[in-house]
Amino acid sequence: MERAMAALRGVQPQIRQATVPPNYRPQDLPKYLKDPFSLRAAANGPNALGRQYRDPLTLIMVVVALVLLIACANIANLLLARASARRHELSVRVALGASRWRIARQLLAESALLSLSGTLLGLLAARWGARVLVLEMSGPATANALDAGLDWRVLLFTAGVATATTLLFGLVPAMRSTRVAPSEAIKEQGRSIVGESRFGPGSWLVAAQIALSLVLIVGAGLFMRTFSTLAQVHLGFDPDPLMIVSANARRSSAEGQGRTALYERLRAAAAATPGVRQAALLTITPLTGSEWDTLIENPPGMSLPESERDVWVNEVSPGFFATFGTPMLAGRDFTPRDTLAAPHVVIVNETFARKYFGGANPVGRSVRHERGPREDQSPLEIIGLVHDAVYDSLRDAVPPTMFRPFTQNETPGANTTIAVRAATGSPALLTRSLADALIHVDGDVTLTFKPYHDTVRAATAQERVIAMLSAFFGGLALLLAGIGLYGVMSYAVSRRRTEIGIRMALGAGPAGAVRLVLVRVATLVGLGLAAGTVLALWAAKFVAGSSLIYGLQPRDPATLVSAVVVLSAIGALAGYLPARRASRIDPARVLREG
Repeated sequence: MERAMAALRGVQPQIRQATVPPNYRPQDLPKYLKDPFSLRAAANGPNALGRQYRDPLTLIMVVVALVLLIACANIANLLLARASARRHELSVRVALGASRWRIARQLLAESALLSLSGTLLGLLAARWGARVLVLEMSGPATANALDAGLDWRVLLFTAGVATATTLLFGLVPAMRSTRVAPSEAIKEQGRSIVGESRFGPGSWLVAAQIALSLVLIVGAGLFMRTFSTLAQVHLGFDPDPLMIVSANARRSSAEGQGRTALYERLRAAAAATPGVRQAALLTITPLTGSEWDTLIENPPGMSLPESERDVWVNEVSPGFFATFGTPMLAGRDFTPRDTLAAPHVVIVNETFARKYFGGANPVGRSVRHERGPREDQSPLEIIGLVHDAVYDSLRDAVPPTMFRPFTQNETPGANTTIAVRAATGSPALLTRSLADALIHVDGDVTLTFKPYHDTVRAATAQERVIAMLSAFFGGLALLLAGIGLYGVMSYAVSRRRTEIGIRMALGAGPAGAVRLVLVRVATLVGLGLAAGTVLALWAAKFVAGSSLIYGLQPRDPATLVSAVVVLSAIGALAGYLPARRASRIDPARVLREG
C-alpha cells in the first residue's frame, strides 16, 4: 500500500493537470492541483453509510454495555439473595462432605444455564431487530438488498460476552455462598431478628443501577428531543403530496437543446396524467445531498469577502414553486418566455434578499456571477422573491439561494428530475399511470419513482434510529432498575420480618413499618441519582459539539430534571409495594413463629 501510494503521488501533478475540468474557476484551481491522492483498502473504502453511522453506533454500543451492566447487577443481586436463602441447604452439603469448590461449581453451572438461556433468547430477538434497524436506516427498497443476518463474528462476540458476564457476576456470589460452616445446618432455617446489612453488596448494586439508568434516560431524552426538533423543522414546502421522478436520457437520441424540449414534453405529459395537480422540472432535489453553488459579485455598496459571496443554485421550470407549495412573496414566476434569447433572470429566497439587499425587496435588482471563464457574465435580473425553504440539510440554516429558469440552460445534462404533485391521496398511487405517460413520450428514457416523503424521512434516519434505540434501552434500563430495587427491598422485608414485627408490637404500627422501608428506598434512590447526575454531566462532554445533538445543549437542565423525576417515580413505585407488604405483617403471628 505504501509503495503504491508513493507511485501514485509521483505522477499526481501530471494527472491533476491533465484532468482539470473545463471552465474551472481560477480561484479553485490551486486547491484542485494540490489535493493529494490517497489509497485505502476496499474493505474500509468510501462508504457513506459507514461514515454516517460510525459515531452513532459507537454510542449505541456504549449504551448496550451500560444496559448489560445493569442487567448483570440485577442477576448478581438475585444470585446473592438466592445464595443467602440457601445457606441452610449449602451448610448441609458441607456437613455431608461437599468441598467448597464443588459448591461453587454447582452455583456457577446454574449461572451459566441462566446466561445461556438469555443468550439464545437474545439471538432470536437480534434476527428480528437487525431487520428493523436496516429498514429504518436505508428504507424498504435498500433493506431487501442488505444482508441483516448474524455472521460468525457476531455470534463469537456474543458467546464471549455471555461467558465473561457469567464468570464475572456469577463467580463472586458463588464464592461468597461457599463461606458457610457445617454448624449452619443445625440452626433453625429462616430465623432472624435483624436481616442483612442495610448497605450490603445488594444495596450498592441497586444504587449503581439507578446511577447508570439515569445516564441512559438522560441520553434517551436528548436524542428523542433532537429527533423531535428535526422532524418539526419547517421545510418551506409540503412534501407529502410530491412524487419525485428521476429521468435519465443517456440512451435517448435527444441531445443539446433537444434535451430541453424532451424534458419539457416529459413534464407536460406528467402534468396531464389523471390525478396529477402540477408538475415541474428541477435540477437539485432538496435534502438529497446534491449541491450546486456559485460565487456572485458584490452588489453595489457591499464589500463582502469571497467566502461570504457563495450562494446555492437550483434550476427549475415554471410552476416549480406552486408544485412544491413554496409561497411567492414578490414579483413573478418563470414563464416559457424566459428563453435563451430573453434577458437572463433569477428568483431569490428571503435569506438571499436579507444578506445582499438588507432585507429590501430585491425584485428589479441585478446580480452578476463572479468573473471567471465558467459563468456567463451577463447580469441576472431578479424577477421574484420566494419564501425560504431547506436546500441540503435540516440542521443547517436556509442558505441564500438563487433559482434559474430551466429554459435558459445552454447545455442541459443527461439527467433531470420531475416533481409531481398529487391532487389527492398518496403520490405512490400515481407510479403506474405516470410511467405509462412518460414512456409514451420517449421509451429510451430511464425512469425512477420515489415519493418525496421517503426522502424527507431519510434525512432524519440517523436521528430516528438513535432516538429509537436509546429510548428502547433507556426504558429497559428503567425497568431493570425498578425490578432491582423492588427485588432488594422485597428480600430485605422478608429477611427483617421478625424485626419489623417486634417494632410493630412495641408500638411502631404499620406507618412505622412503611417508613422503615421507604427511608431505605429514598436513601438508595438518592445515592443513585446523585452519582448518576455527576456521571451524566461528565458524559455530556463526549456528545458536545457532535452532530448527535441538535437544538439543545448536552447538559440540558430540563432533560436532566425530567429524568430524575421519572426515575424517582419508578423508585417510589418499586419501594411502595414492599413497604405495603411490611405494613401488613401481623406482630402476634411473627412473635409466635419466633
